[in-house]
Amino acid sequence: MLTANRLRDGDVLYRKGNGWVLMLAEGEVYPDQASAEAALAAATAELPRNEFVAPYLFEVREVNGKIKPVKEREIIRAAGPTVHPHTGKQAGQTHA
Repeated sequence: MLTANRLRDGDVLYRKGNGWVLMLAEGEVYPDQASAEAALAAATAELPRNEFVAPYLFEVREVNGKIKPVKEREIIRAAGPTVHPHTGKQAGQTHA
C-alpha cells in the first residue's frame, strides 16, 4: 500500500486510484512491486501541489478477509492518534 500525510491537518492518507482515502480498508493494495512503484512515482510527481507529504510504500497482509499492516508503525498510524482515544479513528474501540 501507499501512504502519506495530508498537509492541512496531518491526517494519514492511503492511495486509492489517483486520489487518497482516510481509512486503510479503503486503500488500494498493489498486486506487485511494479504497480506499487508506479503508484509511488505518480504520488511523488504530485508533491508540488503541497496537499500531502512523505509518500511511501508499506507491506500489508490479508487476515480473515481484512487488510492488516505488517509493521507496528503502520498499525498505529491506521488506528489514528494514540493521545486521543475518544475521538477520530480510535473512537469506540476497546483498548487494553
